[in-house]
Amino acid sequence: MIRQGIDAHQHFWRLARGDYGWLTPDLAPIYRDYEPADLTPLLGAAGIARTILVQAAPTEAETDYLLAVAAAAPFVAGVVGWIDLEAADAPTRVRRAATRPKLVGIRPMIHDIPDDGWMLRPALEPALAAVSDSGLVFDALVRPQHLSALAELTLRYPALRIVIDHAAKPDIARWRPGDAAFREWSTRMTGLAARGLACKLSGLVTEAQPDWQPADLRAYVDVVLEAFGPDRVIWGSDWPVVERAGGYARWRRATDELLGRLPEVSRAAILGRNAARMYRVTEDG
Repeated sequence: MIRQGIDAHQHFWRLARGDYGWLTPDLAPIYRDYEPADLTPLLGAAGIARTILVQAAPTEAETDYLLAVAAAAPFVAGVVGWIDLEAADAPTRVRRAATRPKLVGIRPMIHDIPDDGWMLRPALEPALAAVSDSGLVFDALVRPQHLSALAELTLRYPALRIVIDHAAKPDIARWRPGDAAFREWSTRMTGLAARGLACKLSGLVTEAQPDWQPADLRAYVDVVLEAFGPDRVIWGSDWPVVERAGGYARWRRATDELLGRLPEVSRAAILGRNAARMYRVTEDG
């Protein structure tokens, strides 16, 4: 099988590192170590060549760990790490991090921060300006309640390259297409798309009912495709989190079904080329 394309959102972790506050024993089956050897056969079966490895803990030790893993795993094209944007010397930390091999972006864990407007705090301005100036991608780990603040962020930092993770985590399990919450999410996502942001087609299945079917996701996928277009939608597995909602192969099959109406060139863009362009990596290593 010829491998091509990029899984633009996957994780590794080692529980003994001890900084995954969200990862608790009740989160079976993912409460265990996940390392490159666990992912390699899944990539092979799906015919995927490369990945973007994304942070799962809010520490700079996590970034160091992921960069070390990436250095030993040729299929990892880039790392989205974590930097303390509230530190007094945050701009220096950002600029230093941007020089490290394979670091392509940063991701504050916004959806775990109680203040929905955290990203707009004046104290973050020097750090965010440094992220923008350094050319790092800002992965926006947000929920629908953060989208108004994210819209304001795009006005303050028009050169900041932003990717919305997991389509902002719409509440697929409880919403119905056409209801007020769905319409508001759709409207806000469309507005953000008009400002040039990209969006990851990832993480949807863990927001759906346990017995989800591709049809349950279609309305949400269609909003993303219509708003962002085939050139700014980026596919990711959210592995190993996806193991709590059917697994890697099931999500990949669902993706093929949900994108099946698109021309081949558009599917190829979503499944790899857009990630390569956004994160400034190559698809083939």
